Formats: sequence, C-alpha cells, structure tokens
Amino acid sequence: MKKLLILMVIFCFSLFLSACKQEQATLKVGDAAPDFSLIDRQGKTWSLSELRGQVVFINFWATWCPPCLKELPSMQNLYTRIPKDKFKILAVLNKDKPALADFVANQKGLTFTILDDEQNVVGSKYFLTGLPETFIIDKQGIIREKVIGAAQWDSPNAVQMIMNYINQ
Repeated sequence: MKKLLILMVIFCFSLFLSACKQEQATLKVGDAAPDFSLIDRQGKTWSLSELRGQVVFINFWATWCPPCLKELPSMQNLYTRIPKDKFKILAVLNKDKPALADFVANQKGLTFTILDDEQNVVGSKYFLTGLPETFIIDKQGIIREKVIGAAQWDSPNAVQMIMNYINQ
C-alpha cells in the first residue's frame, strides 16, 4: 500500500513539473483536439483524425488509479447505449503496462477501445493534470467537454450530452 501511495505521489509530482515546464500550457473547450496515433490491444492503429465525423470520447486512465477503475463500468454502459458508427470511446492507458490493462478489461468486461500510451506521448499533447481525465471531441475535431476526475458516464445527463453532440 505504501509503494502504491509513493508511486501515485511521484506521478502527480511529475505531472506538476511537466505542466510547469510547458509554461502552464493547457487545452480548453473550443480548441482543436491534437491528433495522435496509438495501438490498441489487438495491434490495430487508431488515429484521431480518421474518426472525423464521429463524436470521440477520450479517457486517460491507469490501472493503479482507483477513480479511473471506478468510472470504467459507467463508460462501458455508455458505450453500449450509443450507436458505434457515430461514437467511439478511446481509453488511453497512461504510463501503465498494457498487460495490466488487459487484466482490468477482462475483469470488468470492457469492449471499448483501449490504447497504449505507456510513454505518455499523447498524455503530454493533452497537458494532463491528473487521472482520470476525459475529453469529448465533436465531429469536426473540436474539444467540447473536458472533465477532470471520475464521472458517472451512463447517467441520463451524460448520455444526453453525447447524443446532443452526435445530433449537431
């Protein structure tokens, strides 16, 4: 337990230092979402730019992050409620081991896309301030929502928000 706490403190401190080095750079609602390409658990490459025309839910998480693990089931429930041709969830595994993500996905029955960002390349582009952190990207590639911390993604309000972006 102490090791986990120490690792969490070190990770948070490294994010803080990274943010300081980037002169407080950040992404905000209304900005264009940075493009990226990452590989999923089956070896398929996913690029954000190739998903234009769909609403994309990008969630940065880690297996050692309790709030991240808590919100995964609600993300899965959301994913099953929205048409797959209009909506994608990309769960970006941040500074974590892909084998652990496979274990978590199997335990929780996750079917949405999990991408490996073990080197934090994409996390750096999105100027993460902590985990979990979620970005909702509209069909034109613009950030419409930025949520820091866990959320109940299968709530009626969250589902309606996603549907509103799909119907725009």
